[in-house]
Amino acid sequence: MTADTRGLGLAPASAGDYRELARRRLPRPLFDYLDGAAYDEVTAGRNRQALLRLQLRQRVMRDVSQLKFSTRVLGQEMALPLVLAPLGLAGVMARRAEVQAARAAEAAGIPFCESTVSICSIEEVRAATAAPFWFQLYVMRDRGYAQDLMARARAAGCPVLVLTVDLPVMGARYRDVRNGMAGAATLGGKLTKARDLLTHAGWVIDVAIQGKPLTFGNLTMAVPDAHSLPAFKAWVDSQFDPGVTWADLAWVRQHWPGKILVKGILDVEDARLAAAAGADGIVVSNHGGRQLDGVAACADALPRIVDAVGDRLDVLMDGGVRSGLDVVKALALGARACLLGRAWGYAVAARGEAGVAHMLAVMKSEMAVALALTGVTDVAALDRAALLDASP
Repeated sequence: MTADTRGLGLAPASAGDYRELARRRLPRPLFDYLDGAAYDEVTAGRNRQALLRLQLRQRVMRDVSQLKFSTRVLGQEMALPLVLAPLGLAGVMARRAEVQAARAAEAAGIPFCESTVSICSIEEVRAATAAPFWFQLYVMRDRGYAQDLMARARAAGCPVLVLTVDLPVMGARYRDVRNGMAGAATLGGKLTKARDLLTHAGWVIDVAIQGKPLTFGNLTMAVPDAHSLPAFKAWVDSQFDPGVTWADLAWVRQHWPGKILVKGILDVEDARLAAAAGADGIVVSNHGGRQLDGVAACADALPRIVDAVGDRLDVLMDGGVRSGLDVVKALALGARACLLGRAWGYAVAARGEAGVAHMLAVMKSEMAVALALTGVTDVAALDRAALLDASP
């Protein structure tokens, strides 16, 4: 966001404004962890450009006095076609951020998805909310602990398991390397970090001090001797399984009675394999560009995948979604709903639960304008006719 779009800075007006507020509030390594992507971050940029490139088809005189935003995904009624995506380490962006975001999602009538590597545990989020939330799981080497996590999620009433499948290995995120988030920092690097923390006293007091414990709440039983994020990270990094295959989805199905949403699909053939393996839905996703740089943008991959499996699976999309206009475009391409990742991360980092609630309200308002001026009164009725050119 450039300076000339921020006005007087009196109040945030968009997800982009929340990004700027988060940049100011967070220590540099944390902001870059949230904001950054893999390698040269080309794919992260493509995700945004693919949505910006799409043109809505303006229609008028269509009686748009009544608009419907609710939808049904995986059997669940949602007030908006939005899901707060699993966001690892969210609890270092704001004090107990997962709880704050889950409350905002509940108030908005949409699902929150708890990450395996959240700071707040499944049980902490459950105790703070009334609405059922979703749970995200990696395919882990330690199948016993993965089974325990699924049991805990079931006990918490989670109706949907989001199985992330695009992490057989970890992508290289150069911003994290440069900032010392990945690898050991030199003495000079440590001094730079210390100076950075001193300039972000608000975050230090609110999160680093008052937001403890800053550990992976879902993994304390797996690593009982770990008392810091680096200690947990070593165990997490060891759990990514390059030997995972579609047979592992059958194993997950044996231990999960609810809906399974496979996240990380970018290829038509993989979408067909997910359907054949028993998935209830998929998320067209390139992990926000945080894994393999140089792959297709999600909005570019979405139409072909919808055409291939949309009659068998609920197809959702993430990647680059920053506004209600983006959501309308993705739904017009065939997505049932969109997952928001960085957008809610920026908002919670900037202003906590109130920030997430306001960001969702802004997105709903943006969707309302987009629906009204495309002449579509129900998000369920959106199709490629709402776009000027949406050929796959």
